[in-house]
Amino acid sequence: MAAGLAQFSAAAEQPTVIRFGVSTAGFGNPPKVNTSWLAVAQRDQYLEQEFKNDGIKIEWVFFKGQGPAVNEALSNNQLDFTTLGDLPSFIGRSVGLDTRLVLVSSRGGRSYIAVHPGSGINKVEDLRGKRVAFNKGTASQLLVDRILAEHGMTESDLKVVNMEPSTYTAAFIGGNVDAIFGSLDILGLQSRGLAKVIYSSKGDPAVASASHVLVNQKFAAQYPQITERVVKALVKAVQWASAPQNTDAVFKLWTQIGYQPEAVYREEFSGDTLAARLSPLFDAYALARNKQGVQDAYRFKLIRKPFDVDQWIDRRYLDAALKELKLENYWVPQDANGKQISSR
Repeated sequence: MAAGLAQFSAAAEQPTVIRFGVSTAGFGNPPKVNTSWLAVAQRDQYLEQEFKNDGIKIEWVFFKGQGPAVNEALSNNQLDFTTLGDLPSFIGRSVGLDTRLVLVSSRGGRSYIAVHPGSGINKVEDLRGKRVAFNKGTASQLLVDRILAEHGMTESDLKVVNMEPSTYTAAFIGGNVDAIFGSLDILGLQSRGLAKVIYSSKGDPAVASASHVLVNQKFAAQYPQITERVVKALVKAVQWASAPQNTDAVFKLWTQIGYQPEAVYREEFSGDTLAARLSPLFDAYALARNKQGVQDAYRFKLIRKPFDVDQWIDRRYLDAALKELKLENYWVPQDANGKQISSR
């Protein structure tokens, strides 16, 4: 009797809604994710299907203000899970936001610098004194500072214009800024003849960006089994997107949702497999990049104090999902330099 009551009580103690944040504005109405395996998860309703019989609703919350807006929502306890780039997640953790990393949502993201064709700007050093736009407080700023440092520069050498992506793209096209830092959107501008790329981080794992799925620890502590099921459902989406036979379908999905031609996505991922770039593992590479990221963010004065990355990552949910789904050996782990480890 007591055991039965305990089971009933545990079943009753579940949320009515799971609020999942996405650190971009999304595309369309209602908004949709247009990159990463999360686009697959949303389209095919992996989370919705997982909790359908429980009567738990999935609420997707998109943020035009990107990382800083996500952190504000987390601080106000308005999200249960969220995607987030490395720098804003570092900023949130450093000021005491009680989050845990439960999945790697992307790795090895490339960054680019674009200038106007015919501008006479041909290398990073030529940006001194120029009007350069990017979005402060987001993963882009950490990439900017790393790239500048590699070329003996800092933000103070530029006339920095703080804008979110759609705004700085319009400003760039209108000739109101001289250069922009960005990611895949830069390749799109170049493909249309509107920009010239003078820098690419391709092949430089020390500069590459990363993003994660975080859980609000208040939610995880109250609903550990629900948290485990969320991660399991997401891992199923990662597996589908990582499967070689689905590569073409993934590129087509991103193209259908977003505004970039398929060739731009293929150029961004050239030389990589989707399984390598979308791997959810907290392997040596993910650990090294996060630890270096915290050190760099502190060195560039983007966070007030460093913290222990090992204590921030909660592997239990991912480990349980990989075991249950028999995917322990599906993704090949990478070493600290981003090279796949051939033997286990």
